[in-house]
Amino acid sequence: MASSAKMGHNLTGAQMSPKDTEKMVDLIKRYPADVPGNASDLLIARRNETSESDRIGSVPVPGSAKGKLKSTFEKMMGKNPEVLIDKLGERLAYERTGVRLYEAAIAKVQALDTGAGAPPDLLKTLQTIRNEEEEHFHLLVAAVEKLGADPTAMTPSADVAGVIALGVMQVLTDPRTNISHALNALLTIELADNAAWELLIEMAESAGQKSIAKSFGKALTQEQQHVANIKALLRQDQLTQLS
Repeated sequence: MASSAKMGHNLTGAQMSPKDTEKMVDLIKRYPADVPGNASDLLIARRNETSESDRIGSVPVPGSAKGKLKSTFEKMMGKNPEVLIDKLGERLAYERTGVRLYEAAIAKVQALDTGAGAPPDLLKTLQTIRNEEEEHFHLLVAAVEKLGADPTAMTPSADVAGVIALGVMQVLTDPRTNISHALNALLTIELADNAAWELLIEMAESAGQKSIAKSFGKALTQEQQHVANIKALLRQDQLTQLS
């Protein structure tokens, strides 16, 4: 496997030209920004935008009469089923995206690996995780439907989850990135995924959905293994390159 970093003609650092750096600092002092304001003005603008904006979305009303009755019953019990449904929608979106992320990672490994040093089980591990992410997606679809909700709906947290994953997808699909970069990006999503499953199970139990919470046990165990596997692969890759 090719090294993930190499020495080159990188001109981005200030140390490359100390004299020019001094000139830049001097010019900033002599010619300040021509746009009035400072960081406090930016903070005020952000506060105003936040206070004036609408919500990012909503949890749809269950489409079935059974779903509506169940929601009403939960409300009477002092529950807020829309909170759990929103979280389920988030995990559903995240797992669906996870399948695509791992497919992108697999494609990168296949393109870059010439058989000259990639971890022997790398492709097999990535394919296994990809398949388990798809299993988790179908598990979540069943849970959402059990509550009488629509698994195809984009809930607010699902929308946010999609935005969060954009950066990881850009890393994986950028033709300039390498396997090390891909593993580092995957570790980011797996750490978040693991913590989110823990919270989802706790929320389902708190909402009285014991059977749903129990059905998520295997998924959490697999997610914990995903974190361990990606960490091990990244560690092996980086330490091998360092030596």
